[in-house]
Amino acid sequence: MSSLAPIRITIWNEFVHERQNDVVAGIYPKGIHGALADALSIHADFSIRTATLDEPEQGLPQSILDETDVLLWWGHKAHEEVHDEIVTRVQQRVLAGMGLIVLHSGHFSKVFKRLMGTSCALCWREAGERERVWVVNPGHPIATGLGDCIEIEHSEMYGEPFGIPTPDELIFVSWFQGGEVFRSGATWKRGSGRIFYFSPGHEVYPIYHHPDIQRVIANGIRWARPQGVAARTPRHVPVDQAREVIASQGGTVH
Repeated sequence: MSSLAPIRITIWNEFVHERQNDVVAGIYPKGIHGALADALSIHADFSIRTATLDEPEQGLPQSILDETDVLLWWGHKAHEEVHDEIVTRVQQRVLAGMGLIVLHSGHFSKVFKRLMGTSCALCWREAGERERVWVVNPGHPIATGLGDCIEIEHSEMYGEPFGIPTPDELIFVSWFQGGEVFRSGATWKRGSGRIFYFSPGHEVYPIYHHPDIQRVIANGIRWARPQGVAARTPRHVPVDQAREVIASQGGTVH
């Protein structure tokens, strides 16, 4: 058990498919956010809340974000319904040190595209094919406890090219039964915050019930938690607070 304070986690899910599609509702009766919350609740160092699009301020008022160490984001059908004000709030919290884990189709969310600064577009196919998530960086903390790969019997294909900036670290590369490959697990830093994108998790397959997928997400939360303190910027530093005497054209200052 960690001696650190519990990691305060907010799991955000648009919560649309589960209420419109009986297949999805059967797989995730509590919603994808509920399934993730249940799976992660076994960890004593996690403090978990959930939030959804239909809640006041779309589930993410400033007060909630200020009390969040790591935000998990799942979206698909309702990307454009997320208010730009919410996107800016999340972006600013990430820059200040909050961790962000973007899952599956969240690659095309306003939040992820804003933080990446690129299209985040990719190729896809829904055929229920086999996916092998290969661990290409086994020494990374997010890969702790895994074997060579994660086998997913039925998955949605995501394929290259993937319109993301070059990752700081590439941890997983997926192979699909149809032959495509995909950078399925990657990290970046933005400001003082850490970002992890992890692609497995299509809504019509029980991927979030897979123990190794749950393990990766738990590992990602611990990796993404705030590190140290956020930079104290922007701020003006007066001359009388300079650490050394400043010599100027008009003579010595301070």
